[in-house]
Amino acid sequence: MAGTKKKWPMILGVLFIAGFIVAMMMTTSSVSKFHCEVCMNFNGRTVCRNGAAATEREAQRIATDLACSDLGAGGFSQCPNTEPVSVKWKQ
Repeated sequence: MAGTKKKWPMILGVLFIAGFIVAMMMTTSSVSKFHCEVCMNFNGRTVCRNGAAATEREAQRIATDLACSDLGAGGFSQCPNTEPVSVKWKQ
């Protein structure tokens, strides 16, 4: 009996997380009409990241910011101002 009382918080936590993920997927997919992959090269390293948004410009900016953040905090102010190595638009 004591074991079942300990399982309920875990079950409710898993259900809450699953519901949150489903809600995020539904809202994101309906708003994000443009999807792209941007590859950035900075300080000799190249990183590619995906972005999605309601406009092409925002999708590319999101992907660029994600790639630049992975390239290192020191160059984050300069990295987004450099030209991407490649931009691939997805359906």
